Amino acid sequence: MKTGIFSIGLDTYWPQFEGLRENLSGYHDQICERIAGMEVAMVDAGMVDSVERAHEAAALFKREDVDLIFLFISTYALSSTVLPVVQKTRVPVVMLNLQPVAQLDYGAFNALADRGKMTGIWLEHCQSCSVPELACVFNRAGIDYHVVTGYLQEDEAWQEIADWVDAAKVAAGMRDNRVGVLGHYYGGMLDVYSDMTQQSAAFGNHFEILEMCELADLRKTVSPEEIAAKTAEFTGKFEVSEECEPSEIERAAKTSVALDKLIANHRLGSMAYYYEGTGEYQDIVTSIIAGNTLLTGRNVPVAGEYEIKNVQAMKILDLLGTGGSFSEFYLSDYVDDVVYLGHDGPAHFAIAEGRVGLVPLPVYHGKPGQGLSIQMTVQHGPVTLLSVVQRGDGSVRLQVAEGESVPGPVMQIGNTNSRYRFSIGAKAFMNDWSKGGPSHHCAIGVGHVANKIEKLGALLGLEVNRVC
Repeated sequence: MKTGIFSIGLDTYWPQFEGLRENLSGYHDQICERIAGMEVAMVDAGMVDSVERAHEAAALFKREDVDLIFLFISTYALSSTVLPVVQKTRVPVVMLNLQPVAQLDYGAFNALADRGKMTGIWLEHCQSCSVPELACVFNRAGIDYHVVTGYLQEDEAWQEIADWVDAAKVAAGMRDNRVGVLGHYYGGMLDVYSDMTQQSAAFGNHFEILEMCELADLRKTVSPEEIAAKTAEFTGKFEVSEECEPSEIERAAKTSVALDKLIANHRLGSMAYYYEGTGEYQDIVTSIIAGNTLLTGRNVPVAGEYEIKNVQAMKILDLLGTGGSFSEFYLSDYVDDVVYLGHDGPAHFAIAEGRVGLVPLPVYHGKPGQGLSIQMTVQHGPVTLLSVVQRGDGSVRLQVAEGESVPGPVMQIGNTNSRYRFSIGAKAFMNDWSKGGPSHHCAIGVGHVANKIEKLGALLGLEVNRVC
């Protein structure tokens, strides 16, 4: 992800106040260094203090194709030197209203008794002066913008900047993502049906339509050596139950190897699937969960029941480094005031509480056949729930909630399931979450990242509904 940065100032000041430009450039360099440490490519346009420099900065940012621009307000500057940069570049801009210090040493300042020097020091701390002017001009020009206010060494300000960087990385990652869609919808799940055109318009990703026959053909090419290696991977990643028949493990390993090849062939970053075939196709879909769980845990999220919207949410959380496990509501416990969520499909093994179990299921409820399944609880601690919501007018928005994964009894039914507590309580959460209009699926990641989701929505132009 490429980040542009430039500072603004007023060229009239430089001959008037000795050392002012140099001091402001030093602050600019500090900011550049810290943002570069967030693993982004920096495109530095330096100090923009005239209309001519503004056009040069705009040309640089366009040439380098930056994803986001940080604008450091180093002192008062004319809005006419800022508007051309943002207008021509047409990428999101975050204004950094960062003073050198949290509080001026007024005693030492007033003791200088040299109003010229004092004015120069004041201008060195005059970041806030330009914020209303720039906001006014951006508002009138119809330009979206964001503001971070604080001081250079303030942790809160830098956390907000880091959140913007992370959100921009996710936006870039979603644009580069190739989403595979394999099979068909679960018939009758009207909430799951998705508009792929609208999804591409919202996130910029590509959809790759896959055929079951390709996966079946790949499965026929799997060698005994590949099956043995995949079986060893199962043993390394999962707590394989002694109840698992060797034939079932071999069947799942064979499908997993074929899935890996399918993902590689199409350069996929995520996938949604579902199928209800017979013969070899049913053999595939009833042995697919273990392989899809491995893919999900290594940053290729897979959602069952052809839930395209939810695999988008899973990918967002995965790009944030927080997981993104496929989930739906199981039941509520009104005594402990918790809500259970889980699923019988692929899970994100990298965010499990303890070892992930691989267990046999005598029946896949609501689906044909039987086979191996995943039994897992999400790590105890803070979590974030995310859904991609498609509304009646066709528009897309994000719905997010923060809660806690808490210890306690879970159902040992060969599914993922965990207990979640929310600040507004189980009843209010269920009501408010449902009224937001998501499908019955959601993605769950570890940590509290709703602030980053809100910033992602701002960068993508999507409304964000924060439930709690």
